[in-house]
Amino acid sequence: MHDSQILQIIILLSIVTVFAVFFGGYMAKVFSGEKTWLSLIFRPIEKILYKLFGVNETQEMDWKTYAFSLVILNIIGIIALFVLQEFQHFLPFNPQGFGAVRWDTALNTAISFVTNTSWQAYSGEQTMSYLTQMLGITVWSFISAAMGIAIGAAFIRGFARKTANSIGNFWVDLTRSIIYVLLPLSILFSLVFVSQGVVQNLNPYVKAHTLQGQVQTIAQGPAASQESIKLMSGDGGGFFNANSAHPYENPNPATNYLEIFAMLIISAAFPFMFGAMINNKKQGWIIYLAMMVLYLIGLSIALRAEFHGNPLLSNLGIEHGMNMEGKEVRFGVLNSVVFGQTATTTADGAVNAMHDSLMPITGLILMFNMKIGEVIFGGVGTGLIGLLVYAILTMFFIGLMIGRTPEIFGKKLEPYEMIMAVVVLIMPAITQLTLGAIAASTHVGLSSLNNVGPHGLSEIIYAFASGAGNNGSAFAGLNANTPFYNLTISVVMLVGRFATIIPSLAIAGSLVEKRAVPEEVKFPTTSKLFVACLISVVIIVGALTFFPVLVLGPILEHLLMQAGQMF
Repeated sequence: MHDSQILQIIILLSIVTVFAVFFGGYMAKVFSGEKTWLSLIFRPIEKILYKLFGVNETQEMDWKTYAFSLVILNIIGIIALFVLQEFQHFLPFNPQGFGAVRWDTALNTAISFVTNTSWQAYSGEQTMSYLTQMLGITVWSFISAAMGIAIGAAFIRGFARKTANSIGNFWVDLTRSIIYVLLPLSILFSLVFVSQGVVQNLNPYVKAHTLQGQVQTIAQGPAASQESIKLMSGDGGGFFNANSAHPYENPNPATNYLEIFAMLIISAAFPFMFGAMINNKKQGWIIYLAMMVLYLIGLSIALRAEFHGNPLLSNLGIEHGMNMEGKEVRFGVLNSVVFGQTATTTADGAVNAMHDSLMPITGLILMFNMKIGEVIFGGVGTGLIGLLVYAILTMFFIGLMIGRTPEIFGKKLEPYEMIMAVVVLIMPAITQLTLGAIAASTHVGLSSLNNVGPHGLSEIIYAFASGAGNNGSAFAGLNANTPFYNLTISVVMLVGRFATIIPSLAIAGSLVEKRAVPEEVKFPTTSKLFVACLISVVIIVGALTFFPVLVLGPILEHLLMQAGQMF
């Protein structure tokens, strides 16, 4: 790597940090019910919506009612999005005349976007009508992201409030997430994307005649509006099959950096929102530091693997064995790796390169980011929850070592919180490993592979890790649009979403009732030692859980590549 490339990364992450500090403070005011600089515009709209839907914004919920409201909305969303796909051929804004989506694909897609996963087993421009893209995919990109933000705010209240019995009102949190956070940013990013060449129209597809005398179909559509929310929401679903490698979604290097920034901004702001809401801004910085260190560790390993390249390509005379297969030439190696690392650490399924073509160790890092629950920034709201669950586990280990009852952020941890924390960490892991093993050992699972050996295994375990982490990015090379994969990955997506948020709300409901622990008996969670312990627990727990399958996949492939064998 050149110094200029390192400088690009430093500038990007510095800008993200500055904006995250500001935006985290802004979100803390929004979800504390305080007046913000946008209240003059959006507060009247907010009141009208409460009146229209019969919501009493002063009436709060306990964690069970909060969770019940969330689950009901998810069920309605899955049914509505499924029905929309099945009847799109009867509905307007379908200039290409697309028919009903196959039932298993439609079910998988409905679950995918309602759970904020954006796993796409289909090709967008060949499957979905404009109405389905706008009313289905884009709308639920907003709602699913808003649910994540709302859950994050409710979880924070569990630490911030003392001896209370409620964690907020789900419908109020959902409304504020959309109006004050997602909608303004989405409008801003959409306008910028349109100015840079991202398409936004309802035109039929264009037929172009190439120099070879062939006819090429160039897809059109309202892409810019979906592009902005897909990035900010942690959704990542591409309007076009090529996602952010498509010039209509990501026209130039400037939009590429803007997309990376958009993926990070809300998730990176959550630690600062946490610090502001618990009235301890230093704690917010500590959580952010842990996230950033984990991000940089993975990015460094991935960049080293890519820039050292493939020794077999070096033997063919290619400088440094640099592998450009599967990478968009407009962006090159650096921007492809940074984009991939950002997407898999923010639970965003966007891609600007084919992960199937990355070096095995790079693929390992991207898988590990998802398998640990995507707690390195992570999904909007849910990423902070995941890391705080690891923090709870860290304090449990520390409590065992120093002989004290574990405490964190002013609240005492008891068996109930520990059980719920373990459920959050272990249920998605068990589900993805079990179904991945079935896929790797049966004909119905293996028949979809384009590669054999450890690389084929990597394609399988990546798909289930992406579903369990509610990420949605694809390794490619695996035909996942089959009934087997559509249904099994649907199960993984549901477990990855609800086995995380429901136990997390239970933790919040338990903690919110507890009194604050006196300062003198606290372990210093704002120290460098706590950051080191937290990072160690994330890495060790992830490694112990997934080490065997990662050894058989990307690690074995790397070793065989060094010995001259490819798959």
